Amino acid sequence: MSESTKLTRRTVPKRLLTQNSDLRRIGVFNWTLPAFVIEMPDGSHFNVCPQAGVCAQLCYARVGTYRFKNVRAAHIRNLLLCRDSPEEFERQMTEELRHNRYAEKWIRVHDSGEFFSDEYLLSWLRIMHSSPGVRFYCYTKEISRFKRIVVDDAPENFLWCYSLGGKEDHLIDVATERHADVFPDVEALIAADYTDQTESDLLSVLSTSPLVGIPANRIPHLLKKQGKETFGSLQRARDEKLRVKNSGTGQGFALAH
Repeated sequence: MSESTKLTRRTVPKRLLTQNSDLRRIGVFNWTLPAFVIEMPDGSHFNVCPQAGVCAQLCYARVGTYRFKNVRAAHIRNLLLCRDSPEEFERQMTEELRHNRYAEKWIRVHDSGEFFSDEYLLSWLRIMHSSPGVRFYCYTKEISRFKRIVVDDAPENFLWCYSLGGKEDHLIDVATERHADVFPDVEALIAADYTDQTESDLLSVLSTSPLVGIPANRIPHLLKKQGKETFGSLQRARDEKLRVKNSGTGQGFALAH
């Protein structure tokens, strides 16, 4: 048995799903993984968010309470379970969702972290199919993975919102496909004709407009870094810079990703 498996089995909590303060207010449960590249217990590194772009430098889940030792340990424990023991993860999650506390409730898959592999995403899709009395939603930057695996055969109880600021932004039709962008403040998102989801995170998937605006977290050093830009505009600027750089070496835009 690997050390990571031993660690996972020793520390599995009574419940896999939790509620952060914002989601508790609207009755939503959440599943959390670490964000971006992290060091694992065995000293290796793992990228939980393969398509992260500019968002990695502006991510609220890499600062504050997410950095607390006990919080990071819990998130790494979750990752070890679903990455290294996927069948056990699927069994535990499916069993937990049968409890009456989750009947007709919403589950946000990842208030931090991502669908880091096809296998992991497929595990969640099976869990959703096995839990018809529960509703699920997510934000994701795994655009190509979703379009290849989810879009044409999505569970009826699953909704999602693409999220700008990743390396696959260019695959989103921002005129027609539901997506979220992070703005420096509410006034900026309203000026851009985006719908403010401050009242409820569920507006990310339930609002009538597919243009979902998220005001940036009021974390001073991240606000300073973002300036007056949105995650989407910062990513477009980065993509263009890489395109120009690669066109000069004859590599082409695709290699920037």
